[in-house]
Amino acid sequence: MEWSCVFIFNSVLLGVGLAMDAFSVSMANGLQEPKMARGSMCKIAGVFAVFQFVMPVVGWICVHTIVQYFQTFEKLIPWAALALLGVIGGKMLLEGVYGRVQGEEKTELGLGILLMQGIATSIDALSVGFTIAGYGWDMAVASALIIAAVTFAVCMAGLGIGKKFGTRLSDKAQIFGGILLIAIGVEIFLTGIF
Repeated sequence: MEWSCVFIFNSVLLGVGLAMDAFSVSMANGLQEPKMARGSMCKIAGVFAVFQFVMPVVGWICVHTIVQYFQTFEKLIPWAALALLGVIGGKMLLEGVYGRVQGEEKTELGLGILLMQGIATSIDALSVGFTIAGYGWDMAVASALIIAAVTFAVCMAGLGIGKKFGTRLSDKAQIFGGILLIAIGVEIFLTGIF
């Protein structure tokens, strides 16, 4: 493939497709924390964008080096996404239904949870390494950068939407966010298996 408008267009479309899970998780994060500061929003969107950059590049490297091992791992991707999002969503759902322990304050989205979300929503992007396998190294990195930029923009939109509705839903936002994360995990699992 050569540098062209088609290359850019394809990379943007890949970015939009890959960012949908991150968009939904961002919406759930916005629902959980309706008063989230702009800096926190950028941090969350940035983490998702970094993972959406790294995973296709790692996939490209795997295709060009250890493809036989990657094909074995690819079967585990839906299971890993289901487990990670199920745990995070289940925790949110339980806290929303049963409330927090008395005296426990609502905490900001922690780095550990955010990293797990980033991995869970981008792990399927490893397979994009197969899609961009025909690219040279510089084009693969450029494509991954475009995917990351699209992901950042899409996640900022998801956070904004989540914050807006989180204010309106207030006490039910955490329940809805937990259900949403579990549903995303199930969708990734079913899509990957079938």
